[in-house]
Amino acid sequence: MKFEDLGLAEPLLRAVRAQGYPTTTKIQAAAIPPILEGRDVLGCAQTGTGKTAAFALPTLDRIGRVECRVNGRGRKIRTLVLAPTRELALQIGQSFQVYGRYTAVRQVAIYGGVGQSPQVRALNKGVDVLIATPGRLLDLMQQGHVDLSHVEVLILDEADRMLDMGFIHDLRRIVERVPRRRQTLLFSATLPPTIRSLADQWLTDPVDVHVAPASVTLETIRQSVFFVDQKQKLKLLTHWLRETPWTRTLVFTRTKYGADKIVKSLVKAGIAADAFHSNKSQSARQRVLLRFKAPQPLVLVATDIAARGLQIDDVSHVVNYDLPGDADNYIHRIGRTGRAGAAGVAVSFCDHGERASLQAIQRLTRQTLAVEERPAGITAESGNGSHSGPKKTSPGRPSASSRPRHGKRFSSQRRGPKVRRRQAV
Repeated sequence: MKFEDLGLAEPLLRAVRAQGYPTTTKIQAAAIPPILEGRDVLGCAQTGTGKTAAFALPTLDRIGRVECRVNGRGRKIRTLVLAPTRELALQIGQSFQVYGRYTAVRQVAIYGGVGQSPQVRALNKGVDVLIATPGRLLDLMQQGHVDLSHVEVLILDEADRMLDMGFIHDLRRIVERVPRRRQTLLFSATLPPTIRSLADQWLTDPVDVHVAPASVTLETIRQSVFFVDQKQKLKLLTHWLRETPWTRTLVFTRTKYGADKIVKSLVKAGIAADAFHSNKSQSARQRVLLRFKAPQPLVLVATDIAARGLQIDDVSHVVNYDLPGDADNYIHRIGRTGRAGAAGVAVSFCDHGERASLQAIQRLTRQTLAVEERPAGITAESGNGSHSGPKKTSPGRPSASSRPRHGKRFSSQRRGPKVRRRQAV
């Protein structure tokens, strides 16, 4: 439907038109009306479907109805948005700024990895909407810089990701400081039982908005797999990057050490690349993202920290250098491409030890990934149990498999005169 049909305030519609959004997405059309009515919402939608606008626009509409003219410390925090990562907190803050450009609403994002002084100064100037990661928020609350006693709307974005990162105890401490009489919006890419349990505790008679289950991947993404030995993956990745036309390529690896190792190898081969993971400072991560968004981007090698929340246009290819242990993370990874209806490509490298992960992914997506032909010189996966022929043995000596097997004998079972004499005594 059109945004004009939702009943949003005119300043918000002007901002939406300025962004060039003619119609809503499915999650926006389903979630915005009940949020405008003041209902609690439990939202589940695939990554890249416009969840941020689904809660930002109606929240700005609510705040704008009673405009706050108080500045400085007298301006109270009326909306709290919790996000799992620094990048997602920044992007949510930018979305509130863009959609609220024609309003008097003030927003600020606070997160770890950087000094807190600029964030404290921004809080002291007065804030209507606070976007925060749980750890930094608790730090500033304990120091007396944040007061949540006037929060009217509590929003938890990527709730399943926050639980995966171990924020459950932090979330409970934060929610205890928020007034019980509030509107609560919980958005997540998946709805495991733990999320349902939290929703029962924190939401009151919520509207369940389940638009696209995580088991369905974006149809605009072409998915395929290379069966390759683990030791040959670096060679295959280098060859693939040289032979494949791409605009922006995001390579996912399982570990931070693996990401650094891949970057070092690619740079040595003359391919511009950089790593993105939690060991890097916030400023370093922002510099890497700026280079990735440049007209001539580098190859971004990242852990699953980049699987959600990064809103980067024109990512043409996603490479799963290591298959994720959790099949749901595969959905989030490949969701970095094929966004907003654009075509994308997702390629996976599968070693023999990752066969179980591949099968789990294919069960979840209900798809069989197309098998790519390996380039010349790249060996197949090892350890698949195949042999070139029977194992050779010495002449006249039976093979190990044909020899009878006996359990280990204890001293009392050994045969010999000394043993028998001891037993006789």
